[in-house]
Amino acid sequence: MKTDLVIDGGPLGIEEVVRVARSDANVAIAPAAVEKMEAARRVIEEKVAGGETVYGVTTGFGALANVRVPEADVERMQLALLRSHAAGVGPPLDEEIVRAMLLLRARTLSQGYSGVRPVIAERLVDFLNARLHPVVPEQGSVGASGDLAQLAHLSLPLVGEGNALFDGRPMSGSSALEEAGLDAINLSYKEGLSLLNGTEAMLAVGCLVQSDAENLALTADVICAMSVEALLGTDIAFDEKLHRIRPHPGQATCAANLLALLKGSEIVASHRDSEHAVQDAYSVRCAPQVHGAVRDVLSFTRSVFDRELSSVTDNPIVFADSSDVLSGGNFHGEPLGFALDFLAAGLAELGSISERRTDRLLDPAHSAGLPPFLTENAGINSGFMLVQYTQAALVAENRLFSSPATVDTIPTSGTQEDHVSMGWNAALKARRVVANLARILAGELICATQGIDLRSPTKPAPGTRAAHELVRSIVPHLDEDRALGPEIEELVTEVVLSGALAKAAADEVGELQ
Repeated sequence: MKTDLVIDGGPLGIEEVVRVARSDANVAIAPAAVEKMEAARRVIEEKVAGGETVYGVTTGFGALANVRVPEADVERMQLALLRSHAAGVGPPLDEEIVRAMLLLRARTLSQGYSGVRPVIAERLVDFLNARLHPVVPEQGSVGASGDLAQLAHLSLPLVGEGNALFDGRPMSGSSALEEAGLDAINLSYKEGLSLLNGTEAMLAVGCLVQSDAENLALTADVICAMSVEALLGTDIAFDEKLHRIRPHPGQATCAANLLALLKGSEIVASHRDSEHAVQDAYSVRCAPQVHGAVRDVLSFTRSVFDRELSSVTDNPIVFADSSDVLSGGNFHGEPLGFALDFLAAGLAELGSISERRTDRLLDPAHSAGLPPFLTENAGINSGFMLVQYTQAALVAENRLFSSPATVDTIPTSGTQEDHVSMGWNAALKARRVVANLARILAGELICATQGIDLRSPTKPAPGTRAAHELVRSIVPHLDEDRALGPEIEELVTEVVLSGALAKAAADEVGELQ
């Protein structure tokens, strides 16, 4: 079996996580990581043999941290912990999130700070390679000791319990193990605790939404350039001199993209000296300032996720070199929760400005001569009128999801865990915002493409023409009213989320940033 990714205890990249999550990539654990895990495991075994008090190893958990567990029960307690924490509810998480969680938990354990046997991390990797995906409910985490409920459900099939999908078929965890040819694991000291403590669910969603968000930010620039042409906008506001004197990096990048995409546009050139509009509306003229600010948000959130991809989020943490076992709070989700909240707010704004451009394309009072709702037989036909309605609904929903989750806290575990991050809620709503944004952008795209059609025979720029042709290879020009919802969904899948639209434009104009 070809190995696509080796976990060696070091950092992973967002792109590596996404590749494993969204493909059949095979994963292995490096021998050096096994040695680190074995060294930490020896420390735990010595502590137990010496009768020392170690949180979660010889004591209870959370508010029960002061309850000493008899030596005869310390291993049985680990299985009981896994079972009791599997209290999640709601619909199951998508398989790509589960795959990312399996990979990230294996990476955390492989660093050699958890004190578990190597077989625990190896079995998580076995699940990935066998396409054995535990069924993990969506709801139930407060992001305090990490994502306890989700990680408990993720881990139950290791011991032959819970539920799973094997090669896409639902079955019990024990049946999935049998079909995959794997044995159930008998948990030993600290292993149940180490499977649960961590931010892997939040981080899994974070990596996936970050990847999608960066793609959508670039795609939004391409769609905006198409709208500029359809609206007979000017490229003067994208001049590099303007952005040099307000040097936010995202702003400069977006302006450069728009200039490159509009270079050689007959449509823009056709009215460059016209007095029809001295300045374009903010949704057009200020695109670099808005799109660029979103890019700066994404730069920050990427840095947070990158740091977490090199972090140890277990508790307690085993330091093999000094034989220390220290209890701390590295599992707390606040850093990720803040990043996910910020990401959701930024992407909501990208959708908001897209909807405003769409409205201008459809409104004959603001569209520089385009027919009402981009239909040449308005009245009998409603054209693209309802596309903007759909966008408005999604923009409104995204505004709700932009309310920060991390400003809330509800104490848990008898107030032992008296401040929680709610980072998992931030992750869920960020993922929803990404899905909504993709549909909002597809709505602008289908309208801008129609608008460019209606400017014929004057030609768009090479970059926007390539994007236009890609759309037209999927969705025909609208002559008479038809159902547009399925076409928007097809554009979401085929050209927006896939990155195909940006690639088509970049193939003509060179690399876009």
